[in-house]
Amino acid sequence: MNNLQTPDQLTTKKCMPCEGGLPAYSPEEAKLQIAKLPGWKVTSDGQRIRREWVVKNFMAGINFFNAVANLAESEGHHPDLHLAGYRNLAIEIWTHAIGGLSENDFILAAKIDTLPVEVKKV
Repeated sequence: MNNLQTPDQLTTKKCMPCEGGLPAYSPEEAKLQIAKLPGWKVTSDGQRIRREWVVKNFMAGINFFNAVANLAESEGHHPDLHLAGYRNLAIEIWTHAIGGLSENDFILAAKIDTLPVEVKKV
């Protein structure tokens, strides 16, 4: 079993290149680790993690996605970014090379959580 890590522990790490050959997190391991990252959930197929936001306006979404893009590029690990209805954002992360979840996915999620985002006030 992979060691469960806090967000602070994850943000001190860097995503490592993955060419496959590593075992993906089991559904139970993913469920336990995602519990340490509030707001994120494992998708129904168990292959990805996802988080959604409703931001203040369109430009708040674009600014956040630009910050995510810069982070992803520096980590060498690229998520799927979704923008719908001009301010509904979603990010999905998984390790393409293994067709599932790896430590890199949780590292990137924890780092995304440190980025400023202007959410819609309720």
